[in-house]
Amino acid sequence: MLDFYVYDVFTDRPFSGNPLAVVMGADALGTAQMQAIARQFNLSETIFVMAPRQPGHAARVRIFLPLTEIPFAGHPTIGCALHLGGTDGDLVLEEEAGPVPVSITGGLAEFMSPVLPQAGRPVDPEEAARGLGLSPAQVGFGAHCPMVVSGGSDFIFVPLSDVAALKAARPAGVDFDRLTRDVAKVYCYAAEGAGLRARMFAPANGIPEDPATGSAAAALAAPLLVAGALSEGETRLDLRQGIEMGRPSRIGLRVTVRGGKLAQVHVSGRAVRVAQGRIRISEEP
Repeated sequence: MLDFYVYDVFTDRPFSGNPLAVVMGADALGTAQMQAIARQFNLSETIFVMAPRQPGHAARVRIFLPLTEIPFAGHPTIGCALHLGGTDGDLVLEEEAGPVPVSITGGLAEFMSPVLPQAGRPVDPEEAARGLGLSPAQVGFGAHCPMVVSGGSDFIFVPLSDVAALKAARPAGVDFDRLTRDVAKVYCYAAEGAGLRARMFAPANGIPEDPATGSAAAALAAPLLVAGALSEGETRLDLRQGIEMGRPSRIGLRVTVRGGKLAQVHVSGRAVRVAQGRIRISEEP
């Protein structure tokens, strides 16, 4: 039996934000066993905690969606760091994408993305609109255009004209399947006040909709830079997600630009523990 803890992440209120299972003492587990346990929890992500490989690091971790493993993710990083580090301090998590430093101050955890996001190929706005059940006029605003972005995990970013379009967006059957034939995750965002509001769909990964996506928040720096929305120096943005799901989340994004290029990307958030217990070790298939 292994100890586990469930946190709601990117929130300070129980039963909001994005749920996360933190499984401790996972050193002896194989990949298939971890995947089976993640499928059992059936949360958007489960993080498995093991002894670190490097002295001075807090832990080595592996992160699983219900149907697959991913090298890096934001809300597992925030939740696991707060579980291990408490309300204040600095630590490093060894993720598959690389070491991730996390600073914790007053219960607010902030990580630096292990890789800087890179803008990839453009996405046809009409194809994006069809895939999300929208009209072409609802896709894009200002200089913001749909594109694929790589940043430890790949996303299709689709800016939408306003919050009404964001509320109306949904995976639209075969058109969504065509849109996501190469990249499974679609992150939609729209301007809301001085910040942004977002939704993320990844049904092929077992996540019909995600209430908070920290890795996508980090990757968002790339399309923001392309759109001219980031100034030289430091820009801070407040992101809201999960509103349509009844699980409101708040994500802080801090981006540093030097010489017109991304230099650092930080994501911050809080977490609250909502459950704990023990789970059986699954048998190898």
